[in-house]
Amino acid sequence: MNSEQQHPHGTQSGGQPQNVYDQPVAYDQQGRPLYAHPPQQQGPQMVYVARPMNPEEPEIPDEIRRRAEESRKKYPRLNLSEGEYIISAVKRHPIGILLIWAVILLVIGVFAGLAYMLFVDPNSNMTTAFGDEEQTRAMATVIVAGIAMIGLLGGLIATYIYNNNRFYLTNESVIQEIQTSLFSKHEQTVSLSNVEDASYRQVNPLQMILNYGSIRLSTEGDETTYRFSYVTNPKKHIAVLNNAVEAFKNGRPVHPTDDQPS
Repeated sequence: MNSEQQHPHGTQSGGQPQNVYDQPVAYDQQGRPLYAHPPQQQGPQMVYVARPMNPEEPEIPDEIRRRAEESRKKYPRLNLSEGEYIISAVKRHPIGILLIWAVILLVIGVFAGLAYMLFVDPNSNMTTAFGDEEQTRAMATVIVAGIAMIGLLGGLIATYIYNNNRFYLTNESVIQEIQTSLFSKHEQTVSLSNVEDASYRQVNPLQMILNYGSIRLSTEGDETTYRFSYVTNPKKHIAVLNNAVEAFKNGRPVHPTDDQPS
């Protein structure tokens, strides 16, 4: 009877202990070794995680759902997500409309003056050519009326375009509606997570006295810059926007009741 006690881990040739877990216990169909205790692998390992085919939608609190429903009713043209609602709708200052109509009235005045000089002024060649003073006055009136109608139509179109450039802050994104002409309009949407910097500018005494200016957004990655001009109280809107961006990036809820300076 062999009295030699065998080492629990086996022995190597020469009497050195051997770890049996280092040796394969079987082989698979492709001839790859199978170990009772696989040796530790070096380097990174691939981990596969199965995703559900139909992931569950996050539960939306009733208060947020109510605000989102109110925003969809008030702003039906905006493409809002299920839990997205409007925090602030940035308004443009009426000074822009005043400037539009000031230019329109100036143009009408200039053309009316030219019509008077050509058709009504007794010293003009047109008055001499027509001979009849009443006829020249009537022609001048028709021309001035036509210029005024064209100017008024142009002013209405410019006012419509001005008012249809809009800027909205939601609890998830910034939405800008851009109208460049009567039949050209597009929308830009930027997630609050992509907003890198938000600032405002007031560049002359008139803007500071009337409290309007422009706001500017820059985004991460593609370094795109968005601008919106003639904004009423731009300092307040930028403060609200920065608070919303900070809350969103830190995982806090973005509420309209957050501290908003006047």
